[in-house]
This record gives sequence, C-alpha cells and structure tokens, in this order.
Amino acid sequence: MLRPVVVGLDGSRESLAAADWAAREALRRGLPLRLVHAFEGLGPEESDLPELAAPRHWARRILRGAMDRLDERYPQVCLSTEQVARPAADALVAAGDAAELLVLGSRAFSGFGGFMAGSVALQTVARAERPVVLVRAGQTPEGEHTADEEGRPSAHTPLRAVVVGVDPVQPAEELLAFAFESAALRAAPLRVVCAWRPPFVRGTAEATAREAAGAATEKALAMVLGPWRKKFPAVEVTALVEEGHPAQRLLHAAQDAGLLAVGRRIRPARLGTHTGPVAHAVMHHVRCPVAVVPHE
Repeated sequence: MLRPVVVGLDGSRESLAAADWAAREALRRGLPLRLVHAFEGLGPEESDLPELAAPRHWARRILRGAMDRLDERYPQVCLSTEQVARPAADALVAAGDAAELLVLGSRAFSGFGGFMAGSVALQTVARAERPVVLVRAGQTPEGEHTADEEGRPSAHTPLRAVVVGVDPVQPAEELLAFAFESAALRAAPLRVVCAWRPPFVRGTAEATAREAAGAATEKALAMVLGPWRKKFPAVEVTALVEEGHPAQRLLHAAQDAGLLAVGRRIRPARLGTHTGPVAHAVMHHVRCPVAVVPHE
C-alpha cells in the first residue's frame, strides 16, 4: 500500500502554501495526497449548540476550500481529507507516521526573510518518526526553479538544488536516502554540506593540524557518499567541506536552494523530544522548504 503525502491544514496562508508544495511533491513521487485538519474542540458528534457547531463548520470549510483549490490546480493528484478531533500535534504525528512525508506551514519572521516554526510545528517535528517538511508562505511553483536568462521566475527552468547537511562520523542513512531521492525526483543537483571544527592546537603546528583535519573530513565524507553516488549516478553531487559551525554553513549553502534536508536523531522517550541545535537553527532562518528527517 502506498504511503500518502500528508499536509496539515489550519486555514492560514502558510498551510495553504504547504498544501500546494505537498501536491507538487505528491505528483513527483506518484503518491496520493491527504489533507488533515485537527482540532480537539470538534467533538465526536454533531451539535446544535453554536459554540460547538462553529468549529466543525470552520474545519469543513478549511478542508473543502483547500481541496477545491488543489483539485483545480493539480487535477492529476488523488486527494482525500480527514478531520481529527484531537490536539493538533498529536493528530499530525499520528498522521505523519503513516505517511511518506508530512508537510506543514511555518510563519515568516517579519523583516528577516526566514521563518519561525510555531509550537504545533515544533512539537510535531520533535516527535515524528517520518520526514517532516516545513514550508513558509509565498512559496510558488516558479520559486522552485532557477531564474530564467533575464533573472525572472520561471516554471520552465531547472529546479533548484537540494542541500543536505551530513556528519561523516555519524552518517544517517535515512537522511542521505531522502536527499538523494529528492534530488533524483527533481533532476536537480545535490549539495552535500559537511562542516568541521579545527583542532585546538597552538603554535607552529596549528596550520598543519587544520589542514590535516580538513583533509580527513573530506576523505571520510567521500567514503560515505561513494555508495550513494553509485546508487544515484544521474544525480550531480557537489561536496562542500567547510570549516565552521554546521548551522552557519547550511544557512549559507541553502540561500538559493529549493529544498534543505537535515537530520534529527530519535531519542528514547525518557530523554524527551528535541529537534537538535542544527535543525532548530535552520527551521527558524532558512527561506526554502526544510525537511527534517528522523533517524536512529
């Protein structure tokens, strides 16, 4: 049975942009698209009381409006909808765990050009066991493509690069699989970013130690990428091994990207839910859609 692409809707501009992005991704992957709206105040049954009937009416309006919009724009996509009477994060995590990937909207920072994941998105990302993609308002089909010869948005130019952050010491197979597959589906180049920190060495040996650390990181990354290059020979891969903080290197590499993928280590329940510092940073500041891929 095919896992669907699932998108969480709340009626906001961000969630509508996420739904459009999810429809395009479902087309690329040849998968159905499920629209989910969750609100614990819906109640299990219909009610004549205005304070109870209004949330259910609003939920139906959100789903119906989104479905009509997507059906018109993407008639090839197989659509379905679901209303869930549960807290939003709980419902989205459950829906996402049965999906190929879960897509959510995120709010933009005014004046800064990045976006901020709201509390529901953060809770969902931190708990989901399948990839979650965060999309900000304003994402358009043309924006996924490189500009044309005159510098204008175009839907007829190649798709923008996919960027992924990799730690060669602890490579995540799930993250690499997602990144290579996403690049292959888009016929887009893949930029693999690996940041390294210089060893703490003083004196004349510092330059030698830094050079050795950089070379060792390049070698380790090449070994990690070797099998994936063979598995996806059509994907154009660029390895960026750079000194610095991983989040900063990713922010720079993703400035003109179409999709950024980062990993999130799944922690035992007793340790709580966390997104990790790198994922947290890019979720708040990267302009393009961000995929957070959980891994062991």
